[in-house]
Amino acid sequence: MAALRQLFFRHERALYLIWAAFCTLASARQFYGYMMMQTGGEWSAPLDDVFIHFDYARAAAEGHPFEWFSGNGYSSGNTSLLYPFVLALGWLLGFRDAFLMKWAAIVAMTCTFGALWVARGFVIRALPERSARVTSFLIPPMFLALGALDWSLWSGMEVAFLLGIWALALAAYFHFENTRTPGAAWWLGVTGFLLVVTRPEAATTIAGFGALAAIAPRLRMRERIFTLLRVGSPAAIALIAQSLANRALTGEASAAGAIVKLAINNPFLSSEEKLADYTQNLRYAIFRNLEYHFTDWAFVDCIVPVLALLAIAVKETRKYALLLVWQICSWMAVVALNGQVRWQNERYTMPAVAWLLVCAALGACALFRKKARPSFVVGAFAVAIGAQLVAVVFRAPYTIPTFRLAWTYALGVGLAVTLMLRAWPLRAPMVAAALLVANDHQIAKLRDQKWFFGRACRNIRDQHIRAGNVLAELRPRRVLVGDAGALVYASNRPGLDIIGLGGYHDLPFARAGVNGLAASIELIERMPDKDRPDLFAIYPSWWGTLPTWFASDVVMRVPAPGNVICGGYEDVIYRADWHVLGTGDRARVPIGRERDAIDFADLVSEREHAYTYSRGSGWTDMKILPDLEDVRQDVFDGGRILYAHATERFVLKNLEPHRPATFAFRTAPAGGTTMRVRIQGHDLGSITLAPKDGWDERTMHVTPDAIDAPEVTVEIDNDGPGELPLFHAWLGQ
Repeated sequence: MAALRQLFFRHERALYLIWAAFCTLASARQFYGYMMMQTGGEWSAPLDDVFIHFDYARAAAEGHPFEWFSGNGYSSGNTSLLYPFVLALGWLLGFRDAFLMKWAAIVAMTCTFGALWVARGFVIRALPERSARVTSFLIPPMFLALGALDWSLWSGMEVAFLLGIWALALAAYFHFENTRTPGAAWWLGVTGFLLVVTRPEAATTIAGFGALAAIAPRLRMRERIFTLLRVGSPAAIALIAQSLANRALTGEASAAGAIVKLAINNPFLSSEEKLADYTQNLRYAIFRNLEYHFTDWAFVDCIVPVLALLAIAVKETRKYALLLVWQICSWMAVVALNGQVRWQNERYTMPAVAWLLVCAALGACALFRKKARPSFVVGAFAVAIGAQLVAVVFRAPYTIPTFRLAWTYALGVGLAVTLMLRAWPLRAPMVAAALLVANDHQIAKLRDQKWFFGRACRNIRDQHIRAGNVLAELRPRRVLVGDAGALVYASNRPGLDIIGLGGYHDLPFARAGVNGLAASIELIERMPDKDRPDLFAIYPSWWGTLPTWFASDVVMRVPAPGNVICGGYEDVIYRADWHVLGTGDRARVPIGRERDAIDFADLVSEREHAYTYSRGSGWTDMKILPDLEDVRQDVFDGGRILYAHATERFVLKNLEPHRPATFAFRTAPAGGTTMRVRIQGHDLGSITLAPKDGWDERTMHVTPDAIDAPEVTVEIDNDGPGELPLFHAWLGQ
């Protein structure tokens, strides 16, 4: 026995690497095996978003980096800047078409193995006993036991790659701990750069590494400040450079994904509504994981977080546990800004879940030591949190989860359990039992996640990839899509993403997507006719009147039988019809020589005219109505709806000062209201509008004294009582 023990400790590092590799390969094989079972041996992915990465990767491999499709121009729609280049390497190596997913799997397995390898350093460095080298073997199975995390790791998204980069950062931090030299701090900063260009949310992750490095013992204040700068400045430079590039090339400093997905960028929500959305997302992200992904029996949802917090209670592991807890909490706080955190199997939260599992493994390893003496205060608090999580289970159905247990009672339970944990004969079996119970109640969840992974891959293959193959045969000049991934990737045809993640030159489709369909159509109106999509591939239920008004016929319907992941049962391919675009640019009432005009809901026109509107108003709308000059013809126009007692302002230019002018506007009121117009503060009067089933164009005389400069500010008040829809305004002289 002694000889076996000696042999183990002589080769324990190599044995751990073999164990981590085995666990990684076994987990990946199970999930990809279920994929192959469902798809009949074909490679696919469980999310259409995976193919967005593939689109950017193919464009990069073809010499068009940062483009969704070669020729569409720079796009900020891929939030992960680095990951597509890693995939592009696979493309260049020959992993083409669906086999790019195989390369993504290789990358994911390599990065997951790297994370498991480096994460062991937490245990080895914190716990000096040789027994810790044995218990460190808990890390791989604990890390890979959670089905939802495995689902994201093997999905083809950047989660595994991010954790691989995090492992590089962790290794760089360990190196800094050993040397505490400026060069080591710079290396840690370089890994921070890689982290934020993989996911910008990782800014707080590298901040945790930097703060821990700066408070290292025996550093003077000046050295602490310079350590923070060395660690943090590369990541800060990366984020600033990305924002400047976005601003210069798209007109938006924010990335397209942030514009589309973050409630803070929604122009129609109040501050209170944005805060409510954020708290709902954060609460959902936490309790969805605890109550659903962590267990099939909610009474044991507390085991993993309690073990993680108990790592703080043990003095030797406290520093590393605090680092992990900071990274967990800050990541969750940032991703809760993203409304998509509630979808796609909660993949946005999975880096935090991975770190939580590592922290829980660190806590288990610490508690298995005979010399461990958990702090009464921290231990009691950790167990009290667990008691509160159990109590949450007893809330009434469909109610908001809140801490319901009296803190005095919860802390009393915590003190009692911590007292037992301080005794080795009780602590070891308690920790072992907790791990066994947690694993036992994850078995069913893991089985469900493997099935879900395979079925989702089949759904994407059956619908998106099949529809993409049909589009490849039809060879459209451009296809309009509502899902920017596999449709364009499989068809290899130019696309227009109406949500805005794909990007088309400098037209702000992402911002238009937030403002409503009318704003998106107004941008399509700006595209050259030869670049407009001639086919749609969309879910009709998502887009209201789009297929009704702008499609001539249905080409094909592509279903997803047994759908669990696609946005609808049928993806429908339509033939586009844009003949009404451009018909609303000209006024139908006499205004003299047109000097300037603003097209409401056209974000480019609105930006050029410094357009603003009262908060809570400004929803977009569009109409196709008979031409006032020829009722046999149709006129299309998009506009903004001004609520009662709201105001909008804009600037009109190119005027000749001190000459009379004519102000004209187009509306189509559904109800009665009164609008008041001011130019340069001069009240032009008010016009009462009655409901009309058609366009209503009116003019107002502008006196010479109101035109006192080449540019004038126009203000329009809706005095009510109804809504005021405005579609166009002109100023002529």
